[in-house]
Amino acid sequence: MFPNSLSGRFLALTIIFVMLAEVFIFVPSIARFREDWMVNRLERAQIASLVLLADDMIEPELEYELLKNAGVFNVVLRRDEVRELMLASDMPSPVAATFDLRDPPAMTLIMDAISRLLNPTPEVIRVIGNPAQDAGLLIEVTMPTEPLRNAMLEYGVRILLLSAVISIFTATLLFFAVRRLLVMPIKGVVAAMKSYAAAPDDARRIIQPSAGVKELNEAEHALKSMQTELTSMLRQRDRLASLGSAVAKVSHDLRNILTSAQLFADRIDASDDPVVARMAPKLMNSITRAVHLCESTLAFGKAEEPAPTLGIISLGDVVHDVVEAERLAITGDGVTFENAVPPGLMIRADP
Repeated sequence: MFPNSLSGRFLALTIIFVMLAEVFIFVPSIARFREDWMVNRLERAQIASLVLLADDMIEPELEYELLKNAGVFNVVLRRDEVRELMLASDMPSPVAATFDLRDPPAMTLIMDAISRLLNPTPEVIRVIGNPAQDAGLLIEVTMPTEPLRNAMLEYGVRILLLSAVISIFTATLLFFAVRRLLVMPIKGVVAAMKSYAAAPDDARRIIQPSAGVKELNEAEHALKSMQTELTSMLRQRDRLASLGSAVAKVSHDLRNILTSAQLFADRIDASDDPVVARMAPKLMNSITRAVHLCESTLAFGKAEEPAPTLGIISLGDVVHDVVEAERLAITGDGVTFENAVPPGLMIRADP
């Protein structure tokens, strides 16, 4: 499914992280917008108050129009430590809060902006700031909060829409970039693994590293090394299986031959000739061991000696059998054998 794919998750994470970054940018940005908006009202109010410099008396209609254009209820300008009410009109409600824009802390601006966004109640606020062009000590106005909040909401919506567009655009570009640089090479590796798994003994299916990403290229080389070793082991296994089959066939034929030889040895064992009587048991033991070895080869597909069976045996008897076998093998004179093993000496060995 798309949400569970690498591309889908990367797309979702990109959108989330970009939106989070925009939120962190939005908070100080909306605080700066609020400050600039109120400073603009202070400048408008200061310009409106300049009318009184030319004429101390103005018509009430003109005063109302000046205050309306400035977006304030009254203007107070302080010059030379004298506080003067320059323009005034009726206020719909008492002043709810006072904000001083003369070098305010950044955190205070952020908290005041958030508070204004979360408070939909129309209020009257007092704003204090420095007059433009050093035209006095300070300027003070009272204004409604509703136009300020509406302007902040419009600005916030524009910022959020722009952030959404930027997030989607950035995420889309990153989506196709990641798909081209990572997802497609990874899918290629997965396809190569599936192809090799279908026939691991086929060396043509071993992956050929081609990824441009360093980490993925290293993974491809490691996979190639593993597949090469596994293919070699499978081929060796097949060769051993073929060899085991051939050995089993040889062992089968050899067992038939040894069976006939064992029957012949049984007849020799019944001979009255002393020399033959000494040779017959050893011949019988050798043939019996050969038959057992062939049977073991047929059973397990490979030739191997049976596991040793330890027991207590007489060393003198073993040496006696060896001496007798050597005497039978030597036909000339001048060679003598002596069994110097003490009688009764027992050892632990495989009989």
